[in-house]
Formats: sequence, structure tokens, C-alpha cells
Amino acid sequence: MKQPSKNIILSDDQMKSYENDGFLIVENILSESEVDTFVDYEAREVTPLEPRGLQNHIQDPHWANITNHPRIIDVIKQLNGPAPHIVQSMYMDKAPKGGTGVALHQDSHYIRNEPNTLMACWIALSHTCAENGGLCVVKGSNKGGLRSFDRVRDTTEHTSWEKVYKMSDREGNAWDETMHSFDITGLHDHEISQLEVSKGSAVFFTGMTIHGSFANKSEKSPRRAFATH
Repeated sequence: MKQPSKNIILSDDQMKSYENDGFLIVENILSESEVDTFVDYEAREVTPLEPRGLQNHIQDPHWANITNHPRIIDVIKQLNGPAPHIVQSMYMDKAPKGGTGVALHQDSHYIRNEPNTLMACWIALSHTCAENGGLCVVKGSNKGGLRSFDRVRDTTEHTSWEKVYKMSDREGNAWDETMHSFDITGLHDHEISQLEVSKGSAVFFTGMTIHGSFANKSEKSPRRAFATH
């Protein structure tokens, strides 16, 4: 794992790739020590049954260090404009031998905003690939509008859930919102690209980009990731 350079300047080809494909992989966003510090902290602080919200970056400095990381902000500003606003963050530790993934979905189904400038940064906190349930995307789906969806259909691959989340906006208004798992319908296997993302690298994608993950079928390899929107 290479030591990240101080600043990130995207090339014209990278900018065009994000616009056309709806996602962009950027290597070495976080250093190995930054990743290990966060993973070790979570292992100490969280029990397996402890519920986690979506606003930990507001209250927990370890989460804030990642969501506000200058290299992440560098990329977001180049892709999406000069004034990013963080609405949620999450840590996903998918266990080997069958830990389930998140069904294929579009974030704009969950987080509605006008104009639709929603984007995500998904950071690999371990080496991630198809075998251990790494991120998958549908290339170019950012240009196809919101797709129809149903409830999760295959619970051996995907987690079916319904939760109440505490939400807030820039004006300080707060409310509870019930959300449930979405599963995009009508997709074919050949449309889905399985990404291999190295530890410390990140995938940036739009709110319209179809993405998700499948179960961790590895014997010993946890799939750890951090996402911020």
C-alpha cells in the first residue's frame, strides 16, 4: 500500500470517466495507518449487536477524521462543486462465510435532494473484491433515471431491513424517517461490474449510480468499508 501524496488533482480523463460511467476509483485516499487506526477503534468500541446511526461523524472524532479528510474533500470538490455537505456516514464490516450485502440500489431513492447533486465516497478499509463481497456498480446507470425497485428478493445474498433513522437538514430541522432495503428490478448479470478496490482506496459515485454488493463468500477475509454521502 503506497503512502498517499498530499493533494489529489484529477485528470481530464478521470473527470470524463466519472461523468460517463457514474463512478471513479481513486487509489490511496487513506494511508494504511489511517485505515488501521479507525478499524482498531471500531473493534474496541462497538459490540456486534450495538446499533449504529448515520450521524456518527457529528459526534465521534474518529468518524469525523474520515468524512472530513482533506484528500476526500479534494476529490469531491473537483467532481461536484466547491461546497460539499455531509448528510450521513456508515461503517460496514461484512464477515466471511456468508455475511450478506446491500441489494442493488440508487442512493437517490433514499436521500432526496434538489438539485440532485448527491454523491457518495465508498472507502475500502480492507482489500475488497467479488469473493469477499466488494462493491459492484452498473456502469452508465447515472444517466438512466431512477429505476423501479422491490423489496429484497434473495436474503442469502442481501440483507432485508427496515429502520427508523434520525435525519436533519442544513437549517437544523430534525425528523425521524423510516427506510427499508431496496432491490432494483430488471437488471441482468452482464450489466453488473464487480470492482476490486485496494485497502485505503475509494470509489466515488453519483446518487443515481446503481450499486450494491453480494455476500462475503471468502473463508477468512472480512470486507470492511466506510461510506459517506
